[in-house]
Amino acid sequence: MTRTWDALEVLATGPLATVQDLGRPGLASMGVGASGAADRTALRLANRLVGNPEGAAAVEATLGGLAVRALRPVTVAVTGAPAPLTHGAPHSVIHLPEGDRLELGTPPVGLRSYLAVRGGIAVPEVLGSRSRDVLAALGPGPLAVGDVLPAGSVPAGFPRVDLAPVRVPSGGEVELRVVLGPRDDWFTPGAVRSLLSEPWVAGSASDRVGMRLDGPGLERAVGGELPSEGVVPGALQVPPGGRPVLFLADHPVTGGYPVIAVVLRADVDLAAQVRPGQRLRFRLAR
Repeated sequence: MTRTWDALEVLATGPLATVQDLGRPGLASMGVGASGAADRTALRLANRLVGNPEGAAAVEATLGGLAVRALRPVTVAVTGAPAPLTHGAPHSVIHLPEGDRLELGTPPVGLRSYLAVRGGIAVPEVLGSRSRDVLAALGPGPLAVGDVLPAGSVPAGFPRVDLAPVRVPSGGEVELRVVLGPRDDWFTPGAVRSLLSEPWVAGSASDRVGMRLDGPGLERAVGGELPSEGVVPGALQVPPGGRPVLFLADHPVTGGYPVIAVVLRADVDLAAQVRPGQRLRFRLAR
């Protein structure tokens, strides 16, 4: 049994703060989605900076606003959207003495920041993961003021790096690579051209489940209903209104609307940092 210790007290949460790891893959046949960090690259980096295994649980904060107090000396790192910090800098190793506060301001670009603590956030697992799935209401609940976050055993080794030179999320137009299908034949050639040539805007109703896109309506070539079939992160599902929804970390396991294309898994992390109102384009992967 892993020994735990009280590491951080939550003082403020911002719009949404949840515990996330790399999710619970392999359970789709039971109707359970993988969930996990929306930006998996950022989560992995935060854990590497503090010497954790890449899949250790951390805090995912949306648009900053998170504040924590160290309940004992802790080592942390913040990655993803570069929120201004009261201690240290994003993408660096930060040592917090007991009693010190760490606050994340609103990042100038990007949407989601990741706070990793050395030892990993050790809340109880649900079906093998500590991730919060907001669609299924599975896993630990969203963080609240007064919550105490435990950490696990401190790893033996420590990376010989104190700052990671990474590219911050774009505040401008974002390009995402896609492969067409599996149901692109349900749409007119003009709809496929529009998908790949027109700019799209992330809608205000976007969340961890999916990004609703504003743009031209995509005309169907095939009427009727489609039997529900499995969907994956990055799927561009098109409801009857013709405007796609880009599925993210907490997407449903199945969907009944046709999927015109799928964003490459490597680019789903980029999509997870797109803010409402930000423009994006899709291009065919080579």
